[in-house]
Amino acid sequence: MKKIYSVITGTGSYVPEKKMANKDFLSHEFYDASGTKLPNQNQDIVDKFLEITTISERRYVEDDHTTSDLGFFAAQKAIDDAGIDKEELDYIIFAHNFGDIHPENKSIDICPSLAARVKQKLGIKNPYSVAYDILFGCPGWVQGIIQADYYIKSGDAKKVLVIGGEILSRVSDPHDRDSLIYADGAGATIVEARESDTPVGVLGHNSRTDALLYANMLHMGHSYKEEEAEKKRLYLKMNGRRLYMYALENVPKTIKAGLDKLNISIDEIKKVLIHQANGKMDDAILKRLYNLYGYDEAPDDVMPMTISWLGNSSVATLPTLFDLVLREEVTPHQIDGGDTIIFASVGAGMSINSIVYKMP
Repeated sequence: MKKIYSVITGTGSYVPEKKMANKDFLSHEFYDASGTKLPNQNQDIVDKFLEITTISERRYVEDDHTTSDLGFFAAQKAIDDAGIDKEELDYIIFAHNFGDIHPENKSIDICPSLAARVKQKLGIKNPYSVAYDILFGCPGWVQGIIQADYYIKSGDAKKVLVIGGEILSRVSDPHDRDSLIYADGAGATIVEARESDTPVGVLGHNSRTDALLYANMLHMGHSYKEEEAEKKRLYLKMNGRRLYMYALENVPKTIKAGLDKLNISIDEIKKVLIHQANGKMDDAILKRLYNLYGYDEAPDDVMPMTISWLGNSSVATLPTLFDLVLREEVTPHQIDGGDTIIFASVGAGMSINSIVYKMP
């Protein structure tokens, strides 16, 4: 008996051209949360940062672009890749956290929604192509795919555009060493309804939000440098160590719970695509996941990574990673038809989600 499944038919991404290597931060002044200047030499700071995160460079957007611009660039590529008529889109879902941040005064602009702006930039005339945003932290794109899956399986939609985009360089405190992790970018996917006798596309998903104890591990705060803090501008702040422990404890369990719902073992998974938050943290999450299945180590080739050269672009990391892998730009990784893969993310809230997906 044929059923309706949600299948990704097109992908696109926008990776800014501006490269910011770790050495580009050697002239910065770094302070701790108390406002005390760090005694370490900057070379020691960036060397330790590389060791902990695996990030050697990241991408920053040019001043004349906003987050909705990046989303538009990625969306156009995804539409072209899927070969669809943009007027047939039933929903446009844009996942982000900070809207369009003005490059000069850094003000946050989310009216109208970024999805509405992308719809306008695409020139879509169809009024029944519904455009809205998701604010769900770094897991926003995954949650957008989950919502698209619900729309499609309910019969409410046949084609959905899901975008994840962010410009974190404009909410990064230049005096906070944790901000070295942040980057800019956008990724987009077309999700379509497909009839099939056998399961394909989105097989299942799992989500959680642990706000009671962990809501403030990522939050907005003033600069760590006193003179800058007096300007009252807000920057993205995080409790990195506590976040690391939370993710290590809860992400593997959440992924496994999603697999257990479907009676699928980790042995059936070809690739695990995890939000590019921190290279060492993702390695630890993957190892813990395989430990849950009785393995001492994870396979060497199961987790493609881009964080070492693209940094952490929040909600944009997963759709960008997926697009680049499909385009064979993350060697030696390859995803083929029939492969079962996992998308998983963790971020502000604190929220975790995962999708089990079978390639058509």
